[in-house]
Amino acid sequence: MSDIDAEDLIARLCGGLDPHDRAAFRRTAENALATSPECSGEGSTYRVIARLWRSYFHPPRDTSESGWYEKRQRPASKLLTEDPPHARRRARNLRVVR
Repeated sequence: MSDIDAEDLIARLCGGLDPHDRAAFRRTAENALATSPECSGEGSTYRVIARLWRSYFHPPRDTSESGWYEKRQRPASKLLTEDPPHARRRARNLRVVR
């Protein structure tokens, strides 16, 4: 794999990291590419770098304040809150016998 392709891969993977972790990930990935005998082709290079990337990636917290994960308040469905129409008709037609 050429240095340009490896650099593009590292730059693309850095985008998903926290800004504080990007420089450390870049140094670690470049060091791994320089010292690892496994990095002979595109696939093997990607596997080595992706393994490192997973150790630096920390997913964002799932909070209710963030707009991305926020659950919207919807009105309650009639199907859940009301009886079906045929049940209402049946209730009107029934007589109580004692």
